Formats: sequence, structure tokens, C-alpha cells
Amino acid sequence: MEMTKRAQIRDAKAARDELGEALADAGVLLPSLGLDAVSLASDHLSPLVDLGRCNPSTARRLAAALRHGSDLLAKVREANRQSVNRPR
Repeated sequence: MEMTKRAQIRDAKAARDELGEALADAGVLLPSLGLDAVSLASDHLSPLVDLGRCNPSTARRLAAALRHGSDLLAKVREANRQSVNRPR
């Protein structure tokens, strides 16, 4: 069953919050982390999590956190594969 737009938005908010918490646990704060306004308003796009912009120091902390955990990288790759292969 296809999700309603409202359910998709709730799901995107939950995903944003989960990502924010995981990043905070790794010592990374993405100040612009939020939901993409264009996708929220679209009748054709699913809501997207917008990672936003950050300064070079934050980008380096994020890179270090990603490099630190090969398990995390494997999980991200798997999540990306599932996202790409998910029927729309």
C-alpha cells in the first residue's frame, strides 16, 4: 500500500531525527539538517531529507566519523542500494 503524503512527511521527519541523533553521537552537527521544501510541496516527489550546508570543520568531522566506522559505511552503502532498488 502506498503511503499518503502526510505519512511520507512523518517518515522523512523521523529519518531526519534519526540521522541527527546518529550524527550527534559521532560529534557532528549539521546546522541545516532538515526537510527539502520543494519535495514537501511536490505532488510527484517523495519528501527528501536535506543535509544542508556546513563549514569545513564540520565536513571534516563528518568525514572522520564515516572513516572511523567501516560498519557504518557498510550500512550506509546497503541503505543506498536498497533506496536505489526500491520500487517507486
